[in-house]
Amino acid sequence: MARNLVINTAKVFEPLLQPARYKGAWGGRGSGKSHFFAEAIIEQCLLERGTRAVCIREVQKSLKESSKRLIEDKLQELRLGESDGFKVFNEVIQTPGDGIIAFQGMQDHNAESIKSLEGFRIAWTEEAQTLAARSLSLLRPTIRAPGSELWFSWNARRKTDPVDALLRGDDLPTGAVVVTANWRDNPLFPAVLEQERLDCLRLQPDQYPHIWEGEYATVLVGAYFANMLAQARQDGRIGRVAADPLLPIRLFADIGGTGAKADAFVFWAAQFVGREVRVLDYYEAVGQPLSAHLVWLRERGYNPNSAKIILPHDGASNDRVCSVSYESALSDVGYDVEVVPNQGRGAAAARIESVRRVSPAFWFNESTTEPGREALGWYHERRDGARNIGLGPDHDWASHGSDAFGLMSIAAEEFFRGDSRKPTVDDVEYYGGGGWMG
Repeated sequence: MARNLVINTAKVFEPLLQPARYKGAWGGRGSGKSHFFAEAIIEQCLLERGTRAVCIREVQKSLKESSKRLIEDKLQELRLGESDGFKVFNEVIQTPGDGIIAFQGMQDHNAESIKSLEGFRIAWTEEAQTLAARSLSLLRPTIRAPGSELWFSWNARRKTDPVDALLRGDDLPTGAVVVTANWRDNPLFPAVLEQERLDCLRLQPDQYPHIWEGEYATVLVGAYFANMLAQARQDGRIGRVAADPLLPIRLFADIGGTGAKADAFVFWAAQFVGREVRVLDYYEAVGQPLSAHLVWLRERGYNPNSAKIILPHDGASNDRVCSVSYESALSDVGYDVEVVPNQGRGAAAARIESVRRVSPAFWFNESTTEPGREALGWYHERRDGARNIGLGPDHDWASHGSDAFGLMSIAAEEFFRGDSRKPTVDDVEYYGGGGWMG
């Protein structure tokens, strides 16, 4: 049976047929990535008797979440069974020559338990975009038998995901072969998926590039600002936006502090021009001192004579390490600095609603604001799954850029009203109560 076995391979995957230490395939839905690797693992077990292979996911609470069912379906499709050396058990699949295909979740492993995979010839990680850096660092040196290979298939999510950093960076590991596969590369792309694709393009244009074209997820489903970003793209308000040299630059910050566990420090650079908010630039750094932020300001030409800095209320608090506040430190180097009063309860909701009101006025310089727009597209609500209620914005990596953007939005609303004064009692009611930003 093995000598007569014929497996048709889509052209896009042909580079992966040759031996390689690392093999990767990334792209959108319907490309056939999982089907290719499932067939490839079966073929390898036929060609090399006694092959030990493991199919991995970051989290695998049960075999229903594994690739086992897909491989079983492929065995039936290829008419391979016990007479050919394949025998399906509850937990594993036996292969010719007493080989094995196992199924495991990396989250269940530690430095000791991972040793159980030593001697395995192939490790295929499906949904590799969810693989944690810790898991990847455990897996790579463990799969070390002569001629062993590490396979990865994934739908790209973020540039910073460990698998993307490994296999889509500028410097690939030795012996890496990586291909991009999307729906148009699949000669067996079914009609039912074609209809799903077209419906997604029509009904979820903000999600389409990620789901079907393999692009990074710049807009999370259910994110607060998903519609705003999609509309800005549709309106042509994300592109080349130039600064007006006669107008000041406003830099809106969110403070992350310093140290290994610090949150992100961010700047949005913008100009208010008529009824437009020209969003010119974005900066984000984690755990860096004030001097690093000042270097960026100087490199971008945001000097004290042309730029004003707006800090959140904690900008007036002293840094634990330096015993000085951001307000005083930035003022000492010549910047005009404004600290927004404590926002109080309801501040996050007020910022979100302000962004939604001002959204038609935002124009983004595409090349310099991409990381910031990614944060806006990810900013979403925490949910109580049991009660299906919202718990407010999720405080994750995206919240800092989004908070500073909200600060900018409320300032823009005041500017549009011709309001340079501090808010009155009526303004507090307008912004939701609790201070300058609600």
